[in-house]
Amino acid sequence: MKRDFQAPGRSPVFAREAAAATSHPLATSAALEVLQEGGNAVDAAIAAVAVQCVVEPHMTGVGGDCFAIVMESDGRLTGFNGSGAAPRAATPEKLAELGVTEITDTSPHAVTVPGAVRAWETLLKAHGTRDFKTLFKRAVQYAREGFPVAPRVAYDWAKDVEKLAGDPVTAARYLIDGEAPEVGAILKFPHLAETLEAIGERGSDAIYAGKIAEDIVSAVRARGGLMTKDDLASCHTTAVSPVMRDYRGHTVAELPPNGQGIIALVILGILEHFDLASMDPLGPERFHLEMEAARVAYTVRDRFVTDPGYMDVCHSGLIGDDYISELAKQISVDKRMDTVPESALVPQTDTVYLTVVDKDGLAVSFINSLFSDFGSGIIAPESGVLLHCRGKSFKAEAGHANSIDGGKRPMHTIIPAMVLKDGAPWLSFGVMGGQYQACGHAHLLTNIIDYGMDVQAAIDFPRMFFDLNSHHLQAEKLIPSSTIDGLRALGHTVDRADSPIGGSQAIMIDKARHMLTAGSDPRKDGNATGY
Repeated sequence: MKRDFQAPGRSPVFAREAAAATSHPLATSAALEVLQEGGNAVDAAIAAVAVQCVVEPHMTGVGGDCFAIVMESDGRLTGFNGSGAAPRAATPEKLAELGVTEITDTSPHAVTVPGAVRAWETLLKAHGTRDFKTLFKRAVQYAREGFPVAPRVAYDWAKDVEKLAGDPVTAARYLIDGEAPEVGAILKFPHLAETLEAIGERGSDAIYAGKIAEDIVSAVRARGGLMTKDDLASCHTTAVSPVMRDYRGHTVAELPPNGQGIIALVILGILEHFDLASMDPLGPERFHLEMEAARVAYTVRDRFVTDPGYMDVCHSGLIGDDYISELAKQISVDKRMDTVPESALVPQTDTVYLTVVDKDGLAVSFINSLFSDFGSGIIAPESGVLLHCRGKSFKAEAGHANSIDGGKRPMHTIIPAMVLKDGAPWLSFGVMGGQYQACGHAHLLTNIIDYGMDVQAAIDFPRMFFDLNSHHLQAEKLIPSSTIDGLRALGHTVDRADSPIGGSQAIMIDKARHMLTAGSDPRKDGNATGY
């Protein structure tokens, strides 16, 4: 599928030594700088995400969670689950005693232990070659000396004024005279600069013990939360084996629960029962099948996927051929399913995803998240740590797969991924966009595998998702009206999406030619680069 050079768009980036793709140009530059100074892919990823914690504060931060997959040049894979748990005291009974019936994103009970920094350190110890102090150089510089607000960052920020204004400390740090910053405004976060320097000196213990930990706990408890210093001190990153399933001759690797990566494999498994390649990639038939497969798969997610210690079924059973075949039988090519149990999870969330491949073939697929825009909206005032709201995935009452419980990790939407072909590294990729991510993985891969798009074209290609409550479809504006009409004829309710759906980065690995092909989503501010 060739690019139309008269149409808006960008070419993929080709590089022979190393490549990086992130959602912010300053982060991509930081990654490239580390690579060219001799650091490896993991070093570069940590440097990039540290910058993003400063320059994309609504999307990610040191107060969030992290997941990653590292792929070595021989195809060996290691997964890292850097998600934190609920405070030990946070049980359904305790929340009922406090009169809490729903965990909203600004609730102090939505603040689970932030696992990101511990995960970064675990990744560096396992695969890195540099230390935090070296890798945080650009992040500290931007936090202390200032950085310009990028266009997509400003666009998102403007929608969050009411949320930020709801907390006086947060408003003082993130609003200017009560308003969101404009494009090009220069912002500084001196408290965060000091925290990054402290992590550079002391490692992750700077976050999980001492003054910064006290600051975090104080901020949460002042708003009625249950977190303690012991909860922070017990934070750990789990090394996990990725879950793998083939799709048309390609082996797709996702992380196991408590993330939703397995649901991307379910969607792909369902779609493999249909001849997508014979369909127009922009046509109603393709989107109908993709959305129906996603509706079925997300129902599976909401019924089963949670902290693996609490799951009713083994996750491997959810991607078995017999089970997938039964799911596929529920889908008709001629009409929309009338009923699928509704999800109660909120569909709009925020994350950063990046990927780096270095000169030795080490690849990292890396995702770091606050969940909602600006997370919980709760900032630890002395350290500048903005806390995530991953706990809003929990149910306050008992009896659900994702009922809150002390020490339990919530279901996570953030999912890095890798693909192998003939046992060799082939693609490192991920999709941002909260609940959309599992569907987005399937969309991106079918664009590449079924329709022959290069990584940039596959990322650029128009997207669709469904509202997790109403199940109405939401179509980006470049999806043709004829496709929407065709979907309506099949029984779907279709609305135009209010904003772009998700974001993505990807790097394709061609070992035979010693070539990397990288792409970055124009829906964000970022870029891909290499050398």
